[in-house]
Amino acid sequence: MPSNAEAPPPPTPLRVPVADSHTHLDMQSGTVEEGLAKAASAGVTTVVQVGCDVKGSRWAAQTALDHEAVHATVALHPNEAPRIVHGDPGGTSQAGGGRSRQGARQPGGDGALDEALAEIDRLAALPQVKGVGETGLDYFRTGPEGKAAQERSFRAHIEIAKRHGKALVIHDRDAHADVLRVLKEEGAPERTVFHCYSGDAAMAEICARAGYYMSFAGNMTFKNAQPLRDALAVAPLELVLVETDAPFLTPAPYRGRPNAPYLIPVTVRAMAAVRGLDEDALATAISANTARAFDF
Repeated sequence: MPSNAEAPPPPTPLRVPVADSHTHLDMQSGTVEEGLAKAASAGVTTVVQVGCDVKGSRWAAQTALDHEAVHATVALHPNEAPRIVHGDPGGTSQAGGGRSRQGARQPGGDGALDEALAEIDRLAALPQVKGVGETGLDYFRTGPEGKAAQERSFRAHIEIAKRHGKALVIHDRDAHADVLRVLKEEGAPERTVFHCYSGDAAMAEICARAGYYMSFAGNMTFKNAQPLRDALAVAPLELVLVETDAPFLTPAPYRGRPNAPYLIPVTVRAMAAVRGLDEDALATAISANTARAFDF
């Protein structure tokens, strides 16, 4: 998205406050304090700040320590693991497809991945860290040469989440069957969240049977996103969350402009329309679900 794109106008605030279950404050313009104040004025009183690499995870943990309205998750993004092991095959980007690399990285091998995972493990023990993620599999940007590193990293994150009793936050892009397979083989943590849910209604039913939370982002408002709306329609209400994945996935009619937590009401209203629910009823459910999913 163009960095100079104009921020969308503030929506009418929600009457029932909700949490943004997945955001990247470190990639958004302005200060954390400004972003949180703008979000709170829209009825978004809590955000989950998500780590994508060691540096970002440390930042998430510190930001959550400094701000009562912020909870942290820590992880190596699926695209980060192959970069650590192999260097930078393909020059891929991270969360939401947006963070650009700062020059090619030298291959580090499995030892470097172990080192990075050890730091994620250390951070996951902190009380302000409520989840381990975003982790999972991403076959959109990582080719066959990176799959083994991704899966090894994913399995390690599952173990870390279970050992520390934290939520697992999953990034699943073009990898539905393998993500579900690994979760089944490893045994999913008690609280597992599919961030930016990208499956169809049939997968939503599989997730529902397993008790996995499904977090819907602004892309469910896009014209070509009928499969996401179909999934939302069948997902059990007690397993539905909302997120921005900001600064990415800005909801219609603001697609292509920078996203931020204050725009959550736009997505909540679109979700309420799909469910045939009053927005207050949906917000009440989302608020309770997010607190339960992340244990805050």
